[in-house]
Amino acid sequence: MNNRQVRLATRPIGRIDDSTWSITSEPVPEPADGEFVVKVEYVSVDPAMRGWLDDVRSYVPPVAIGAVMRAHAVGRVHSSRNDRFPVGTPVAGLFGACEYALSHGSDVTVVDLDLASGPTWLGALGFPGMTAYFGLVDVGRLRPGDTVLISGAAGAVGSIAGQIAKLLGCRVIGIAGGPEKCAWLTDELGFDAAIDYRAGSIGRALHAAAPDGIDVFFDNVGGDILNSALAQLRTHARVVICGAISGYNATEPQPGPSRYLSLLVNRASMAGLIVFDYADRFPEAQAALSNWIRRGDLITREQVEPGGIEAFGRTLNMLFDGANTGKLVLEV
Repeated sequence: MNNRQVRLATRPIGRIDDSTWSITSEPVPEPADGEFVVKVEYVSVDPAMRGWLDDVRSYVPPVAIGAVMRAHAVGRVHSSRNDRFPVGTPVAGLFGACEYALSHGSDVTVVDLDLASGPTWLGALGFPGMTAYFGLVDVGRLRPGDTVLISGAAGAVGSIAGQIAKLLGCRVIGIAGGPEKCAWLTDELGFDAAIDYRAGSIGRALHAAAPDGIDVFFDNVGGDILNSALAQLRTHARVVICGAISGYNATEPQPGPSRYLSLLVNRASMAGLIVFDYADRFPEAQAALSNWIRRGDLITREQVEPGGIEAFGRTLNMLFDGANTGKLVLEV
């Protein structure tokens, strides 16, 4: 029995393509004492992966040439010599884009599939949910009554962040691409308003949706959308920089926001968010999110793509084409 893996073949310049990856095959590993092997069932596909491919200083080291692609995944223990992880146990961890993964159990979580499916443990109960929770509660210092703007609102993080803000007593405006995504935000997720960034002037649409300004901006996109949001800040607003997917495939350095003086005028703050900083508090967020899911107050949506390991590169590119709604997951 063989284990197929996605490995980084070359560092991409601009958009990733087939030359970026190699698919390798080797025997499924045998666990030593204290180890276990996971049969991977679902691999998380995230915008941050594009940044991990560049050989630049960042919050984590770049994926090395020839290494298995870094990825959060869910699966079941296939074989084990670790009493804490018997065969059949459903687990989540940073197993990589592969069919089988060897682990010592460090940073591996046993997941409750009666509460939520494997893909949900990669979305609302995984890194995207943790990011949304701590980005709003800690970095955004969310308060009831705030007007909250979220870019990339139909994505994995944005869709959860908007619902959390609503549950905590805020007015929520989402920015997404296309009428179908915008309708999903308002009709199903309960956003108060949604703006289609493809439909015209973001600035005018923002002013119409939030004439009194924005208290918290949770940004997943960057670029022109960030600039437009900065112009609409209220006094003491908080801007949470979660991502900037609009520039991840750029081949030249992207310009900073030209409206940054709005931070000065409004005595506002802008801070970056890296979810790994909150690892010791993940149980806090998972408890809150799990409770909302049990009560039916939090809607989760995962777009599960078929195709196995070979489809990893194609699936990752879907993020940059705006082809997903909710959490994007590859079925292995």
